[in-house]
Amino acid sequence: MLLWIAKLLEVHYTAFHAFSYLTLRAILTVMSALTMSLLVGPSMIERLSRYQIGQVVRDDGPRSHLPKAGTPTMGGALIIVVIAVCTLLWADLRNRFVWITLGVTVGFGLIGFYDDYLKLVVRSSRGLIPRKKYFYQSVIGVGAAVMLYQTAHAPAETDFFVPFIKSVSVPMGAFGFCLLAYLMIVGMSNAVNLTDGLDGLAIMPAAMVAGALGIFAYASGNAIFANYLAIPAIPQSGELLIFCSALAGAGLGFLWFNSYPAQVFMGDIGALALGAALGVVATVVRQEIVALLMGGIFVLETASVILQVASFKLTGRRIFRMAPIHHHFELKGWAEPKVIVRFWIISFLLVLAGLSTLKLR
Repeated sequence: MLLWIAKLLEVHYTAFHAFSYLTLRAILTVMSALTMSLLVGPSMIERLSRYQIGQVVRDDGPRSHLPKAGTPTMGGALIIVVIAVCTLLWADLRNRFVWITLGVTVGFGLIGFYDDYLKLVVRSSRGLIPRKKYFYQSVIGVGAAVMLYQTAHAPAETDFFVPFIKSVSVPMGAFGFCLLAYLMIVGMSNAVNLTDGLDGLAIMPAAMVAGALGIFAYASGNAIFANYLAIPAIPQSGELLIFCSALAGAGLGFLWFNSYPAQVFMGDIGALALGAALGVVATVVRQEIVALLMGGIFVLETASVILQVASFKLTGRRIFRMAPIHHHFELKGWAEPKVIVRFWIISFLLVLAGLSTLKLR
């Protein structure tokens, strides 16, 4: 919206031409998202507390979590609103990738909202039945995948690329592309949701991965940079830098209130939406493998749950004291802040490893 206004004004005032630069708009987007989150956050927490929308703590979890019962949750609504507002303000709204990504984010946020609503307001212990949750996720995931494939203008937008290997692309066809896109969107959504079990544990890695994917989007959207870095050139994908900047800024703003000890939790409404957002951006810029590397914490958390369930069903024994794995370390005696910060450090290193693939090709 503001880009459109700036283009109208630059005819009379050339200084407004600066807003056509993605880098400037990205910086302003981060600042806007962070400021909006910090300003709106306190009133949102107060309202959630007033309506007694508080966290329910499992009895079989770490005993240190019991005092968290009643902490306001569903704070992820703040993240989604801030992302949407800042993206609409600073992005080029003629860009199809912006609308697809926003649509997926809001769609998964609505699924998470319904799940949280059933658990916290209706007081349903199960919340949204898993098969229904996966059905709704699948509808949105498949819809986004089909839309990306149908609107693709070049083979690079649907081929499969492997990091560290130059000029090698594998055509996947409609089924292969849609399947991979679906798995990335739905898989990342649930992976972030599993990770969101400690104060700030999920939001910081999500913000870091979003920032890194924004760099990939910016480079892929510029034919010169893409050719120099030997990454797929995806026309118009650079505009996703604005969306990623909004996610990173909103995430950091939310972390202000979500850091230990948390004043608010984001709930499924935030975790499902953020994971799906990362998945769809990774799909657009054709960096699925790199995204899984950078989001290694999310992958580890998901793998720990799968291994725990499989081991218990097959052998009757548990591999970890509790899954997801962050609870395992808590039960081993690690203080919650130590688990959180160490996972953040690992995420930071993984993001740097992912960014290094820009040149190691």
